[in-house]
Amino acid sequence: MPRLLVLIREHASADALELISTFFNTYIPFMIEIYTDGACRGNPGPGGWGALMRSGKHEKELWGGAEHTTNNQMEMTAVIKSLEALKKPSEVLLTTDSKYVLEGATKWIEGWKKRKWLTAAKQPVKNVELWKQIDALASKHTIQWRWVKGHSGHAENELVDQLANRGIDELKGA
Repeated sequence: MPRLLVLIREHASADALELISTFFNTYIPFMIEIYTDGACRGNPGPGGWGALMRSGKHEKELWGGAEHTTNNQMEMTAVIKSLEALKKPSEVLLTTDSKYVLEGATKWIEGWKKRKWLTAAKQPVKNVELWKQIDALASKHTIQWRWVKGHSGHAENELVDQLANRGIDELKGA
C-alpha cells in the first residue's frame, strides 16, 4: 500500500476514510481493533470472557463463560473467540490487559514451539491447547499486540471487563 494511504488509514476517522475511498475510488483497508478481557470469580471458579471488535464505524461485542476455569484461560478464550470471528485474514490491533497473554503471544510462544511445548525449565506449558489455538488463529492475520493496564479507566477495557462479567452472570442465570 502506498505510504500516503497508510498515513491516511492510521490518522483519519472512519467517516473520513469512507469519503476518501469514495472520492479516489480506492479501497483503504481498515485495521480491525480488538479489545479482550477475562474474569473469574474464584481462581479456579466460574469465569467469563469479553471482546469488542471494531472496524471503522462497526462494532461487535462478544462474551461467554465457563463453569470451572481460571482467569488466564478466560483471557485466552477472549482472544480465541475474537480471532475466530474474523471472516478473512486481517490487520488487527489487539489490546489486552493480560501480560500473560501479551508476553505469551509475542515473546514466549516461539520458544515453546521449538521446545515442543515445554518451558525453558523443561516443564509442560500451561494451557497448551489454548496457546496452540491462539498460535493457529494468529498465523492467519497480521496482529499488533498492545497491553493496557486493567481497571485504569480505559473505556474499551472497562467495556470488555463488563462483558466478561456478563458471561459469568449468564452462567448463573442472574
